[in-house]
Amino acid sequence: MTDHQPARHQPGPPPTANAMRRALKRARDGVALDVGEAAVLLQARGEDLEDLTASAARVRDAGLEAVGRAGVITYSKSVFIPLTKLCRDKCHYCTFATVPGKLRRAGHGMYMSPDEVLDIARRGAEMGCKEALITLGDKPEDRWPEAREWLEAEGYDDTIAYVRAMAIRILEETGLLPHLNPGVMTWTDFQRLKPVAPSMGMMLETTATRLWSEPGGPHYGSPDKEPAVRLRVLEDAGRSSVPFTSGLLIGIGENYEERADSLFALRRIARAYHGVQELIIQNFRAKPDTAMRGMPDAELDDLVATVAVARHIMGPAGNLQAPPNLVAGEYARLIGAGIDDWGGVSPVTIDHVNPERPWPQIDELAEQSAAAGFELRERLCVYPEFVQRGEPWLDPRLLPHLRALADPQTGLARPDAVVEGRPWQEPDEGFTASGRTDLHRTIDTTGRTSDRREDYDEVYGDWEALREAAAPGMVPSRIDADVRQALATAADDPTRLTDDEALALLHADGPALDALTRIADDVRKAAVGDDVTYIVTRNINFTNVCYTGCRFCAFAQRRTDADAYTLSLSQVADRAEQAWGVGAVEVCMQGGIHPDLPGTAYFDIARAVKERVPGMHVHAFSPMEVVNGATRTGMSIREWLTAAKEAGLDSIPGTAAEILDDEVRWILTKGKLPTATWIEVVKTAHELGIRSSSTMMYGHVDQPRHWLGHLRTLAGIQQETGGFTEFVTLPFIHTNAPVYLAGIARPGPTARDNRAVTAMARLLLHPYIPNIQTSWVKLGQEGAAEMLRSGANDLGGTLMEETISRMAGSSYGSYRSIKDLTAIAETAGRPAKPRTTLYGEVPQERQRSATESDGRLPELLPLVTD
Repeated sequence: MTDHQPARHQPGPPPTANAMRRALKRARDGVALDVGEAAVLLQARGEDLEDLTASAARVRDAGLEAVGRAGVITYSKSVFIPLTKLCRDKCHYCTFATVPGKLRRAGHGMYMSPDEVLDIARRGAEMGCKEALITLGDKPEDRWPEAREWLEAEGYDDTIAYVRAMAIRILEETGLLPHLNPGVMTWTDFQRLKPVAPSMGMMLETTATRLWSEPGGPHYGSPDKEPAVRLRVLEDAGRSSVPFTSGLLIGIGENYEERADSLFALRRIARAYHGVQELIIQNFRAKPDTAMRGMPDAELDDLVATVAVARHIMGPAGNLQAPPNLVAGEYARLIGAGIDDWGGVSPVTIDHVNPERPWPQIDELAEQSAAAGFELRERLCVYPEFVQRGEPWLDPRLLPHLRALADPQTGLARPDAVVEGRPWQEPDEGFTASGRTDLHRTIDTTGRTSDRREDYDEVYGDWEALREAAAPGMVPSRIDADVRQALATAADDPTRLTDDEALALLHADGPALDALTRIADDVRKAAVGDDVTYIVTRNINFTNVCYTGCRFCAFAQRRTDADAYTLSLSQVADRAEQAWGVGAVEVCMQGGIHPDLPGTAYFDIARAVKERVPGMHVHAFSPMEVVNGATRTGMSIREWLTAAKEAGLDSIPGTAAEILDDEVRWILTKGKLPTATWIEVVKTAHELGIRSSSTMMYGHVDQPRHWLGHLRTLAGIQQETGGFTEFVTLPFIHTNAPVYLAGIARPGPTARDNRAVTAMARLLLHPYIPNIQTSWVKLGQEGAAEMLRSGANDLGGTLMEETISRMAGSSYGSYRSIKDLTAIAETAGRPAKPRTTLYGEVPQERQRSATESDGRLPELLPLVTD
């Protein structure tokens, strides 16, 4: 091995005395710093550094006083479990990662065995530890065949599955709380791991891309160390409401401006999602037998200045940690710089990342903290603020484990807590009828209790940060294509429309829009004829309790909100039976992501309907619900869908799509599944013979270019799978939508938008998706009729009940009779025809039953209650 150092940008001249004085004064005065000022302050030394740390300590003290922990510095009593030291990355300073051959020669397996893991955890429990820090290399199976073989032999699909399994066993058999550091995770990985660990972490290290991209850089050849990838992980943690630890590794070749930029990137994410529970400021220490063994260690002054600047940037609410085993006893200087936590300290295991640096004794740490005027108190792996916040940050299955160890008043660790294993299981409540179960009726009379849920200011993230993020995406595109030529192409062969032509048509107005809708209507007539189809169906929204944080959704409620409700299984079955009695051929069932409902609850819902009404088509569970069910059960999406089909699921709604562009999705929703995962779910469903609808919600923070991308994506999926039954246009209902109330979204689409979207859906999806559905719920009778003249051929369903759009502020009611739907078709000059979910012929017996009742529930039908 040859010594080499990462390529550095040549440091610029040191800051002038005036620049340092100005920056120090702004820090003293509590004025927000910018990146340039932070870079200046990172270079403070001597008296300037003393000035900087004094003001940083005041900021820290104000924060501790605000949360009732004045004069307290915390730590977590933990064990360190290196689940595997195999890694697909090649960081040039790392001694943690190794190769299969070395593990074999040392007599070790590719992964720690369950017995090895539990032995460490049990010893920790005996010593009063409360945290099991599970650290491992990134995705070793992607690089090492030996890792793949081990996982396959042990019955795990991937490393994350093994991490999840070990976390559950640690909870059940030892009582320790897992804190997971598996490296780069996807959004789906977070959903899989959140139920088994109250907190997770991953160091950002740096945002300096050159240290990853340039040969000789410390992260060169390490795919998981690309800064953009790591920032995405931090954002996905926030979207998933996972308390998350991150931080910087300083002295690996970054310059001061890059270090300051890294701190501001962390602040941006912490501000946007409120999910960064602590930042670790870690100093680089060179290690033998690494490519960077000749690199000088980060100096103590450098570490102290970085801690102080981080405190000023993160503010009084931030939690800052510096590992005590890397500072050679200089505890007082770190406390004086603004830290409020020492991190994990183990009386049982070594620091496997820095094995040459032993942990200090806890008694010594307490003495050193006291000498600096601070009381050392033990916390859990999840910070007190998150223990006290509860939902949505903590999964209900973890609450018994946390409550056994946490002081309910402070959120810190209870000194007298007994650390012992407890069952990891679903909450006992299950399907118990609760709350406003008559909302499906009273939404049209009494209405909703208020225009927003009570946790409006917290559950959706930071509104101001969201406004900044939304602004670029709302800038209209420049249109260069000739509309007349685009219309000619559409009339001749819509499959030949280029993106530029399609975008021009999506912007069409006036006579051009009239011409566009006529062309679309002609294509509709040639493709599916004049019949306007509809289905006699009942919507059953089995719960509106949800903590996902969709900013467009006015349906979701906290369990304690006045409008919250959950139906029992018998109530769901009763409603399906009622619908069957008036001619329904389908029930459409969707609900909020209720934290108490197990992943198998969806199977129970489908079975309950099929057992009561065997002939009813069960059209249920959006892709978001599918992912929720799969991750909560530990099943793959394919396994879960297979089990759901066996339980009675016939098809799935293609909702939760909104706009299939993550630029827009992450404005609309805090925690819903990303585009790639939505696509994975619907493709998997189609492969299993479970067909789906497809949808697009538009008219909020989107632009026509987003509509075009969305429609192209759906056409591509349909060409591959053929599984979509129809495309449903969903105009955004703004009235009670949080993102509109916050002043970010527009007030829904215009009439022009609706006509253009419907017409272009017909043209861009032709001939792959023949059925284009318009929404009477959102547009009313005249609006729906206009869409039938613009390329649509389907009116959707009678619904019988509808709460989602009505909670959002739609004024068009909750149901339509068959006569009502026929009247809409007649307004458009066309005949109406009933259909099944899959657009087949409706059996005569069903048609007779529907005709007799006009497809509506008897007005005096008693409300079922348990």
